[in-house]
Amino acid sequence: MSTADLITDIYERLFRAFGPQGWWPGETPFEVCIGAILTQNTAWSNVEKAISNLKAAGVFDPEALLEVDHSTLAAMIRPAGYFNQKARKIKDFLSWFKEVGGFEAMKGMGTSALRESLLSIRGIGPETADSILLYALGRPVFVVDAYTIRVLSRHEIIGPDANYYDVQSLFHESLPPDPQMFNEFHALFVRLGKTRCMKRGPACPDCPLETLPGYPPIVDRP
Repeated sequence: MSTADLITDIYERLFRAFGPQGWWPGETPFEVCIGAILTQNTAWSNVEKAISNLKAAGVFDPEALLEVDHSTLAAMIRPAGYFNQKARKIKDFLSWFKEVGGFEAMKGMGTSALRESLLSIRGIGPETADSILLYALGRPVFVVDAYTIRVLSRHEIIGPDANYYDVQSLFHESLPPDPQMFNEFHALFVRLGKTRCMKRGPACPDCPLETLPGYPPIVDRP
């Protein structure tokens, strides 16, 4: 089985098992961007609480949020954890957002240039930048997260030293550049990682990838 066939097989197995996931859980592109920053190192349920606080305060738009002082912003997003750091990251993103000209300007930028610009913002790493590109702007960029790496590592599809870009290339080279498919695939990995391939150990008998040809699960890997 070729790598492309294997990756496609994984997608089809997960989709049959779990169905469409309806990601990203954000009502607007702006909410996706802020959510992508807030979700760093925390559960989405905590992000929802933080966003709810911002909406309740009537400041959940780029202009209003930029005017909120750091301590007030940090207090409102406290449920998301690392609130002082994330307040700075949000402020830096909003300053960048205003400087580049907002979403209309972002839509006019090429994907590579826009990604490079996003990565220049303090606190915006590859996963956050790619989440913004894929979910807020519909760009064909695969988002790699800890769930994806855990699943592929346990099945020995990637080695223990594979980095973010190694894993991302696996998907970019194996699949058509389809934002909707990338969206769904990423969400399916999250679903699998939360319900079958957990960090504490996999539940292989109930996993749709249990019979993946030639790739037995390696249960002692993180």
